Amino acid sequence: MPKSPALESPADDPRPTPPVQPELEDCCNSGCSPCVFDLYDEALARYRVELAEWEARHSQQKHQQ
Repeated sequence: MPKSPALESPADDPRPTPPVQPELEDCCNSGCSPCVFDLYDEALARYRVELAEWEARHSQQKHQQ
């Protein structure tokens, strides 16, 4: 089976990078909605999904080689 052109090399599909966790001082403690920590939690959840998908793709590539 031919390889997908979009996934021929790791450079074409880099590992996702985790979001930067805010410092405690980044929160103003004013009850903002959304808080910087809410935004971080959402970004972290997206990162975990993207990482799992990336790992699955790369696991498949290793088995195809």
